[in-house]
Amino acid sequence: MLPHMKRTLTALLLASTLGFAADLVSLGSKRELFVDEHLIASKSGVELKLHKPQAREVALVCDAPWEGNTSGYFTLLQDGDLYRCYYRGSHHGEPGGRPGHSGVTCYAESRDGITWTKPKLGIFEFGGTKDNNITHMGDGCGTFAPFLDTNPNCPPESRYKALATMGNDVERKKNPALQAYHSADGLHWKLMREKPVITAGSFDSQNTAFYDNENGVYRAYWRYFTGGYTDERGWKPAGVRAIRTATSKDFLTWENQADLAYGKDAPVVQLYTNAVRPYARAPHLLLGFPTRYQPKGSQVEPVLMTSRDGVNFKRWEEPLIPITAPKDRDWNRSNYMTIGVLSLPGKPGELSVYATEAYYQGPGSRIRRFTFRTDGFVSASAEDGELITRPLTFTGSKLSLNLVSRGKTLVEIQDEGGKAIPGFTLDDCSPMQADSIDAVVTWKGGSLAALAGKPVRLRFKLIEADLFALQFVK
Repeated sequence: MLPHMKRTLTALLLASTLGFAADLVSLGSKRELFVDEHLIASKSGVELKLHKPQAREVALVCDAPWEGNTSGYFTLLQDGDLYRCYYRGSHHGEPGGRPGHSGVTCYAESRDGITWTKPKLGIFEFGGTKDNNITHMGDGCGTFAPFLDTNPNCPPESRYKALATMGNDVERKKNPALQAYHSADGLHWKLMREKPVITAGSFDSQNTAFYDNENGVYRAYWRYFTGGYTDERGWKPAGVRAIRTATSKDFLTWENQADLAYGKDAPVVQLYTNAVRPYARAPHLLLGFPTRYQPKGSQVEPVLMTSRDGVNFKRWEEPLIPITAPKDRDWNRSNYMTIGVLSLPGKPGELSVYATEAYYQGPGSRIRRFTFRTDGFVSASAEDGELITRPLTFTGSKLSLNLVSRGKTLVEIQDEGGKAIPGFTLDDCSPMQADSIDAVVTWKGGSLAALAGKPVRLRFKLIEADLFALQFVK
C-alpha cells in the first residue's frame, strides 16, 4: 500500500471510529447560539434553558377611529435609522360581534423603537378625511405583513414586499389565496400581478415572507390546517391549526411547500401566527414566535421556535410571554407576539420584541415592548457542569463568548480526538467571571490563529454560568 493511501485509510478509520466524519461543523466566523443541540456533542450537569423577555413600557395604542380593539397582526422592522410598524386597524363592538368598520392597514414609525408616532399619510379617506395613518385599504388588509427586501437584485420599485389574502372576508373563505404586493416607499402599495401566488392554505392569520440572504431565496410562512382532532367539546374541526412554508426565487412562483416539523416527540398543538425571521446577528438561524391557541376560552400564548433549514424547528413548549405578564392578556386572543426583533439605539446589550394586549377589551388594543438580553433566548446553563462541542473548524484568532458566569468558567481547546492542546488546556485558561455579550477567552497559548482551519473541539467547564453564544473573531 502506498504511503499516502495508508495515511488516508488511517484518517478515515479514525474518523469513523470516533464518529466525527459526518459531525464536523464548518463554523468559520459565524456566531452560534445555544438555541438547540447543533454544536453539542455531550454535556453533563448542563441544560438548555429558555429565557423569557422582561416587560417594559406600552409602545403603541390603537385608539384612532379607524383602529380599535381588534387591531392586530403587527409587523415591526428597521429601515436605516427609522423603525416602521404595520398593523391591521379594526374594531368590534362586542367580543365575537360584527366589525365596527372594514379593516385597514395602518402605519406607525419611530426613531428609537420606544416612542411611536402615527403620521398623517393623506393616502386613503376614512370618515371624510385623509388625515390618517392608513397605508392600505381593501383586499388583504386583515393579514398584510410587509418586509424590507434585502435581495441584492431587487428593483427599486419592489423594495418593500408583502403577501396578503385575496378578496374580502367572504371571498377569502370561499377561495383562500395569497397575492403578492410591492412598494417603493413602504407606503404606496400595488399588486405585483392579479393572479394569486399561493393557494394551498387557510391564510386567516399573519402570513409572512422575507428574503433569506443565506440561501438566496424568498421564504413564506402561512396559516394551514393539517390532520384532524376532537376538541374538548367533542367537535371535529377541519384539522389542526398549523404552519406551512415554501420558497421562491422571484416572489411569484412558490415551490417546495412543506408543513413545519418539530421532531417526533413534540406534542401536537394548534399554532396561529408564526413571526419567523432570520436572526440578524446570526442570519443562518431562523427565529419564530408562533402563537399557541388554546380552544378553551380562545386564549393564546406565544412560544419560541428556531430552525436551521426553514422547515424543521426546535419548539419550546413553555410560554414565552405568559398570560400573567402585564397586563390584559388573560382574554380571547390577547397575547400575540409581533413580527420583529429590534436592536434599539443606545441599547447594545438588549433586544426589543413586542407583544399584544387588551384585544377585544379596548377601546383600543395595544402592544407592549419586552426585552431580551442580546442573543439571550436560550442558554447552556449549569451550576457545575461540562459541555463538549462537536468537532469544528473556524477562522480568526480569538474566541468570544456571550456569557454570564457567577463562578469561574473555563474553556479548553481539544484536537479532533478529544486530547487537550498544550497551551489551551483548562489549566492554561484564564478563569472567567463575567456578564458580557463579548467576553474574549484567553489562554497561556495566546492567539488561536495557528489552529484556524483545523478540526478542534471546545470543552466548557461552567460554574454557575449561562452560555448564550460563541463566535471566533479576528
